[in-house]
Amino acid sequence: MIENTFHKIGTLDDAMKHIRDGVRLMVGGFGGVGSPPLLCKEIAERGIKDIVLISNDAGFPEVGIGPCVKAGQVSKMITTHIGSNPFAGKLMNEGLMDVEFIPQGTFYEQIRAGGMGLGGVLLDTGIDSEITDHMDRYDLDGHEYLIAPAITGDVAILYAKKADPYGNLIYDKTARCSNPIMATACKYVIVQTEEIVELGALDPDEIVTPGIYVDMIITGKGGEWTWAWEQKK
Repeated sequence: MIENTFHKIGTLDDAMKHIRDGVRLMVGGFGGVGSPPLLCKEIAERGIKDIVLISNDAGFPEVGIGPCVKAGQVSKMITTHIGSNPFAGKLMNEGLMDVEFIPQGTFYEQIRAGGMGLGGVLLDTGIDSEITDHMDRYDLDGHEYLIAPAITGDVAILYAKKADPYGNLIYDKTARCSNPIMATACKYVIVQTEEIVELGALDPDEIVTPGIYVDMIITGKGGEWTWAWEQKK
């Protein structure tokens, strides 16, 4: 049994101390799958506002981060599409929410660059389209590229299938989605997990996100797991 000297298990209230008005927030998942439902719900219920939301999509009106978009809590989205949430399109068209659209592959590469400490990536996708008019250009060996800046955030909220107390994570199939790269690209990373297992219970070959990237893990509103762990020390 590995002796615990430090664990990252917190409560929902602990997590919400890091999510304030104006936060630059990354949310994992695709159409709600792989998004942390408890954290998304709590952000909506607490009315956190002026969020700069970095997410693959706007979720659905009642799924994932969608309720926060629907309620007008998001001032800007950096995303690949918003079509699954009609309220997002309405807010954008009324000038109440700024939306920066990025092609999906480019979106993830920009986040990956942010996680790796790079300033950005070179690409030629959409080089003559309106969506890239704001990007600088770079000539390399006679070929023109766009410079897509890295994307980072203040806080990432992610979803995992299992975690150990040190924050090592595994995911469930396609719910893995953007969660691993977002874990690398934010100053503070909060993970809602279905289950917290004992140290040593995860096969090292199964671990997708090492705990070094994770600051806090929660399973629910209370601190039952935290309490139980403290009794074992």
